Amino acid sequence: MNDVNLQDWVGKTEQIKDRLYPTPAKALALTLDDPHRQVGEGAPLPEIWHWLYFLPMVTRCEIGPDGHPKRGGFLPPIALERRMWASGHLVFHQDVLIGEEITKTSEILKVSEKEGKAGKMVFVTVRHSVRSARGVALDEEQNIVYLPMPRAYVPAPPNPAPDDLEWKEAYSVDPVLLFRFSALTFNAHRIHYDIKYAAEVEKYPGLVVHGPLQALLLLESARKRNPDKKPARYEFRAVRPLFDFDQVCLGGRMKADGGHDLFMMNTDGHMTMQATISWR
Repeated sequence: MNDVNLQDWVGKTEQIKDRLYPTPAKALALTLDDPHRQVGEGAPLPEIWHWLYFLPMVTRCEIGPDGHPKRGGFLPPIALERRMWASGHLVFHQDVLIGEEITKTSEILKVSEKEGKAGKMVFVTVRHSVRSARGVALDEEQNIVYLPMPRAYVPAPPNPAPDDLEWKEAYSVDPVLLFRFSALTFNAHRIHYDIKYAAEVEKYPGLVVHGPLQALLLLESARKRNPDKKPARYEFRAVRPLFDFDQVCLGGRMKADGGHDLFMMNTDGHMTMQATISWR
């Protein structure tokens, strides 16, 4: 695929420190239309809101044509043009508190090449451990997939959501929401805000809703229905793209173990993300 031995990146680590300033959490609460969320100094940071911190701080000249940082820093310099956050798995041990300093240690666990319908693909699995002065707060595995640039948009096969959902709720997405989430996570991937690039270069029919935003909205939907519970584990997997013009629906159902299966659906009722949550 290229002259780089991708396996040389396996085992690579980096460590980043950050402070959980209240402003990003408050900005996300307002973006989610939740102005009364308790996100002041000393409050527990809601689970997975740590994505607002440890941001990819690179200069403008270090940005690639897609808006992502150029390849070859911590992540390997994979030649395939498209990059997506395919899935994630998180285990929560204890709260982190707004205002405290936290440290994230990351390690590349695996780099694997596969052949799919779209051609060659490369999967990179990264493990993150986030800790405060009180110990490990959460462990996270992130799976990133790299794909070739398509000649045209080909929708994924139909995958309707289950019929036995216990709740469904509509959720409005639009370019302003996508822009604000991009800004909060310092994610300059152009498919989320530049319709000309999204359509002409990556061949999408609209602006793409971030995978992490979908995962966050699903977790918030489950949390709203279980206000006295705290997440213990959370897994999510992207199934198909979701666009800014879609009529979005969130849904869920209880599992036998007391956890919940969660689903995000597009206008056609097809799943765009599946997730599973278990509670402490």
